[in-house]
Amino acid sequence: MTEAKAQFGRIDAFFNNAGSEGFVGSALEYPEDIFDQVIAVNLKGVWLGMKYVVPIMRDGGGSAIVNTASVAGLGATANIFAYGASKHAVVGMTRSAAIEFAPMGIRTNAICPSPVETEMMRRLERGTNPDAPEAAKEVMAAHNPMGRYAEPDEIAGSVVHLCSSDSSYLNGVILPIDGGVRAR
Repeated sequence: MTEAKAQFGRIDAFFNNAGSEGFVGSALEYPEDIFDQVIAVNLKGVWLGMKYVVPIMRDGGGSAIVNTASVAGLGATANIFAYGASKHAVVGMTRSAAIEFAPMGIRTNAICPSPVETEMMRRLERGTNPDAPEAAKEVMAAHNPMGRYAEPDEIAGSVVHLCSSDSSYLNGVILPIDGGVRAR
């Protein structure tokens, strides 16, 4: 038994949910220290989460990791350069982890939410339009076929499903939870 297993017991599911939006603006004006911070949280944080949970999950007989990427990791992003890059990398890491960890009995998938009603979106709205963040929200919501942001519970339901035995054959899935944004 590894030291980690002795200390923590068994872990069946791990929701690797990290996100820092960083600077809103041109890639050419992006502050290097903020870029490094976003990459450290959104990319390195996800990698470290997997690095330290997998030895505990190994040979657990059906464990699941769900990483949070973003629809920003599935296409181009304007004005959130490091965020988009980091979430593209989470998609790639998830696919690689799915192949590496499957023989250990660990499924690895990622969710890719579109905007969710959270404080992160309030900060992005203020960064996009400091004088009228409500207008920024209207514009972003209008790009969604459902005409709104997701509620946190709508994202949580998909995470629970991916962690459950109902998803026992889902591995390497990159799941947009976006109200149809990627359907366009």
